[in-house]
Amino acid sequence: MSGRSAKRQAAHAAPAAHAARPLAVELAAAIDHLRNERIDEAEPLLLRLLERAPQQPDALHFLGVLRHTQGRVDEAVDLIRRSLAALPDNASAWNNLGNVLLLASRADEAAEAYAKAVEFADSKGGEAPLALNNLGVLYRKLGRLDDSERACRRALDLAPEFGDAWYNLSTTLIRMGRIHDGLIAHGKAVAAWPEHQQSRQEVIRALLLLGENERAAGLLREWLADAPGNPVAQHMLASAEGALAPARASDGYVQQVFDGFASSFDAKLEALSYRAPALVTQALVALVGTPAATLAIVDAGCGTGLCGPGLRPFARHLAGCDLSAGMLRRARARGLYDALHQAELTHYLATQPAAFDAVVSADTLCYFGALEDALAAARVSLRPDGRLVFTVEALADGRADDHVLQSNGRYAHGENYLRRVLAASGFDDLRLQRETLRLEAGEPVPGWLVSARVRDTTG
Repeated sequence: MSGRSAKRQAAHAAPAAHAARPLAVELAAAIDHLRNERIDEAEPLLLRLLERAPQQPDALHFLGVLRHTQGRVDEAVDLIRRSLAALPDNASAWNNLGNVLLLASRADEAAEAYAKAVEFADSKGGEAPLALNNLGVLYRKLGRLDDSERACRRALDLAPEFGDAWYNLSTTLIRMGRIHDGLIAHGKAVAAWPEHQQSRQEVIRALLLLGENERAAGLLREWLADAPGNPVAQHMLASAEGALAPARASDGYVQQVFDGFASSFDAKLEALSYRAPALVTQALVALVGTPAATLAIVDAGCGTGLCGPGLRPFARHLAGCDLSAGMLRRARARGLYDALHQAELTHYLATQPAAFDAVVSADTLCYFGALEDALAAARVSLRPDGRLVFTVEALADGRADDHVLQSNGRYAHGENYLRRVLAASGFDDLRLQRETLRLEAGEPVPGWLVSARVRDTTG
């Protein structure tokens, strides 16, 4: 898979054998911390190593991996390239460089790095399947599905039990419309790596996008038989069956899904022409005018902080909340927020009475069906004349429902419901614009850009 966490990248990378013993001991400790995602412990060890040996290639390599987990992509690329200048045949470093470049949407450079990893792994062994698998992911992102299949199969020729490669092959085959072959590959992925949740999740999502809801539901029931109560499987089964939808996605679902792809979140959304952060900034300009750094703002469901650059110029104080610790780690690395809280959105807002001049939420309320509690909490958190801005996905024209749980696991909302619930929650000056929020499977995702003010009750 692309976008490996520090844990996965470090697990597949070994320090060069030539490291001096005292440095090697400290390096091994740093790698162990990195492998177990103890970033705060790994970072000072690696920095101390580089103070003693500024060109030590393994320390440069692993500090690059660490910087990648912090969202500092340019630094990560520079550090890994410096490592390779000193040790140019390190297949592991070439592979990790490819991972970083892929997530930075630098596809041509990523392909070159993966090819180098394969070249040097041929004589050293071990790294070629990883690099070929990553090439398969890259080719799929570029729409080169035949090349993606070939790369995954080459990886499996070298490592027949490589669950990641079976998973990526299954996703590619399903995207090609070869659903039967894709399901067989999916089954082999699960058998090779039974605890690898993402493989099931992504293949099932692909089936749902293709309208293969019955097959997806069958796989989800198998998943729940293996892992009773799994929140991701439960929510996706409700999406697939379209009945008895919960009022909102559970906290467990949100945490597992977003922790699972925090490291690749920004790159994935960039590839989908994600517009929600720009849209909420646009709406805030319409409400308050030119940014003057005077407002107390909360980014409710801040994720990795993609809205931060647009909100910061308006903010005297900028807070964020999110359920996902992995997402918050990326948001913190941006250095734009004055406070970040790991908390469920409704609970957080309800416990911040009259704390904010503006509540902004980009593509978070699409994980809520019923919005009454969330909007009431937003009203509690706002001062008189406070502003509310958010995006949600839009129901198709002609649908009379208030909200519907879609096969993608997100809810879509109707215009009449949004107007009704906003008014009932104490907002007026309602503005709803129909917008395209992103692309999904190459198709535009329609949504609502919503803004409102706290109702004046003094008159």
